[in-house]
Amino acid sequence: MPNALVIVAKAPVVGQVKTRLCPPLSAAAAAELFRCFLVDTIARACTVSDAQVCLAFTPANSEALFRALLPFPLRYLPQRGNGLGERLVNIFADLLHQGFSKVVIMDSDSPTLPTAYLQEAFTSLSDLRNDAVFGPCSDDGYYLVGARAVHHELFENITWSTSSVLIETLTQAQLHKLNLTLLPSWYDIDNGADLYKLVAELGQLDGNAGVPRTRAFLTQLGLCPVERKSS
Repeated sequence: MPNALVIVAKAPVVGQVKTRLCPPLSAAAAAELFRCFLVDTIARACTVSDAQVCLAFTPANSEALFRALLPFPLRYLPQRGNGLGERLVNIFADLLHQGFSKVVIMDSDSPTLPTAYLQEAFTSLSDLRNDAVFGPCSDDGYYLVGARAVHHELFENITWSTSSVLIETLTQAQLHKLNLTLLPSWYDIDNGADLYKLVAELGQLDGNAGVPRTRAFLTQLGLCPVERKSS
């Protein structure tokens, strides 16, 4: 069976997603921007070779909402578990049980993440000396985790949603003698500063930079410059 590339996402309901972007955005604009992130992220993920793209969604009753939003050949699975660590473990367990040999899980709020990093994640897992792969985030968390087996240890004793997530994860790996590969660092969009970083990045790139929905909406909001035409 092919590799599984999983995007984790919360239903883009106004007032329930990307609340740390308010301000500078309104709750409605933040939710719409997240919808744009999600569509662009999955469109890019679908270009990764030899991978079945999956959506791990929450809450459990939101599958119809996502299906209406996402015109892609996705495999849908509801997130299970009380905390982030437990939910990640269950995603690995569910998909490996279904027969996938490698599972890579990524966030849904790093829309310009280079697809080469996703391909590199699967390549690193082809090396049997590597137990897992992580994509470090600029906020000291991670945008991606991948493995060939369920490693509960990597998701235990972690202070989630803090700046110590990655270092605590690396400590757990060392404690349990697991070999990790680290991809290049990237960033996710959690707050206003991150949003303006994205705007600045898009301002340096020609065309839609592979994120047409995101760029169009930021342009509509007056935050992003009009697309530069390639010569």
